[in-house]
Amino acid sequence: MSDAALCHPLPAPVPAAFRQVPVPGGSLACWDTGGDGAAVVLLHPGTGSHAVWGYQQPVLAAAGYRVIGYSRRGHMGSPATDDPGCAAEDLAALLDALGVARAHLLGCAAGAIVAFDFALAFPDRVARMVLACTHMGLEDADYAALSASLRPQGFAQMPGDFRELGPSYRAANPEGAAAWLALEHAAIPAGRVEQRRLNRLDRAALKRLAMPVLLVGGDADLWAPPPVFRLFQRALPGSELRILPECGHAAQWEQPEAFNAAVLGFFGRR
Repeated sequence: MSDAALCHPLPAPVPAAFRQVPVPGGSLACWDTGGDGAAVVLLHPGTGSHAVWGYQQPVLAAAGYRVIGYSRRGHMGSPATDDPGCAAEDLAALLDALGVARAHLLGCAAGAIVAFDFALAFPDRVARMVLACTHMGLEDADYAALSASLRPQGFAQMPGDFRELGPSYRAANPEGAAAWLALEHAAIPAGRVEQRRLNRLDRAALKRLAMPVLLVGGDADLWAPPPVFRLFQRALPGSELRILPECGHAAQWEQPEAFNAAVLGFFGRR
């Protein structure tokens, strides 16, 4: 893949209504493109917020979808609360407030873990689901040991762009890496909020997901390299898997054209 393929100008965003949506004990910053199309809800990484979807929002909206992005508690625009609440319950309250009975979910990294938990608790509210660039939060002891063995002690304290962005992207697109880092720095104005889960997330839980699922990984992802995603695919009957080349833990940012093509092809299937 050429260096040019790793450099992508941000497209112009589609106008969206911005609002604070009340949830039990707090509120969430949310934007919504509106319209009569099927809803797609974007669930951001732990390093992100509602503002990180510049490559996806206009593309999904142009394809006819109602696109919704929001920040979880403690992330840009959504105040941290004394009781951190439950991310899956917050998402259910958000959908209720927006009048969305059922949606496609697109979750990246920590956002994919929230989507996984939500889909277990509210399966009838999920049409199709994309889980991208994530270690899935699996609690199986053998998987936790495998995942921890992939990264050295202190990895979580290393610079965000090193942990999240692949070396090909950082080498070919320093401007894009700087833009990503600025969004990361703005994403969590105070301390990180650890929200509760509704379910135990393990291989057995993956097997309970009945909706169509697309798994998207990057071949240079330090959190979840391709063999880990193949493990997820084996545990998730009927799932599909795409591994994007020259891509780290932020596929939606590093390889947006390939990422968006995979997502649109999957969501558009009957």
